[in-house]
Amino acid sequence: MSKRVLISGSVAYDTIMVFDGHFKDHILPDRVHMLNVSFLTPRLTRQFGGCAANIAYNLRALGGSPTVLAAVGRDGAEYIARLKAMDIDTSSILSCDELFTAQAFITTDLADNQITAFHPGAMARAHEVAAVFPSTWGIVAPNGKDAMLRHAKELTEAGVPWIFDPGQALPMFSGEELTSLLKGATALAVNDYECQLMVEKTGRAQAELAESVEAMIITRGAQGSILLQGGRREEIACVPIASAVDPTGCGDAYRGGLLYGLASDLGWSVAARLGSVMGAIKIEQHGPQNHSIDRESVAARYRAVFGAMPW
Repeated sequence: MSKRVLISGSVAYDTIMVFDGHFKDHILPDRVHMLNVSFLTPRLTRQFGGCAANIAYNLRALGGSPTVLAAVGRDGAEYIARLKAMDIDTSSILSCDELFTAQAFITTDLADNQITAFHPGAMARAHEVAAVFPSTWGIVAPNGKDAMLRHAKELTEAGVPWIFDPGQALPMFSGEELTSLLKGATALAVNDYECQLMVEKTGRAQAELAESVEAMIITRGAQGSILLQGGRREEIACVPIASAVDPTGCGDAYRGGLLYGLASDLGWSVAARLGSVMGAIKIEQHGPQNHSIDRESVAARYRAVFGAMPW
């Protein structure tokens, strides 16, 4: 049986700028109707990001076999080369020479407040990419809306179990569309804020959402995560960290661990715990793809918290 995991989602560059001050000292509440501000940002980094690439990075490092379903622009050759060097399957990434790769421009102040602008670029054409089979699991993460709808349909029709991970794309969907997507999904993965938004959009309580899928995962940052499965609620502990350096990409790291556990038939509890370990490893480093991962250290951290080896 193929161990391939299909990952529908964005491949993007994150340009992160740091403003050595506080936005609140420069944005006047009584002048927001005519806002015109400029921030000097002496520190700038450009990171490899995007939900699909981040998930694939973590999954591959654990020994998984990710295939990315995405689109990049004329500036995406470097990114594709990076993914190939990590032995991530890029054969289903579309290159669009007339567009730029999706990019997030993030300005952060000294209080960790952020102002973000996101340019979707080639992501808007990701629906031109077809899912490939055989595959053991899939995930539909934030991507172009048409791509998310197409890949959800293809995974469902092929009988491949898949996780619906709406994330930042959640506002694009109506309550009816979300309900329809859940009918085909095997699992739902959201953070606590997204869970509440799902409840409001669909008009269905959290328990009803959980009942519509085999499993529902709610991540809660430092409070750990919740696994709802078969009418049972399991609290997944947050793995202790040395220091919280950067939360960017922690949710994707969690999903990489989760998918590895599921594709390896380790069960939902072990998979969710692996997700917790991967999130902890990620938050200790800047950027979504700069943390080093090796199976021995992952297993050691898992055992220290959960009292057993994951494999």
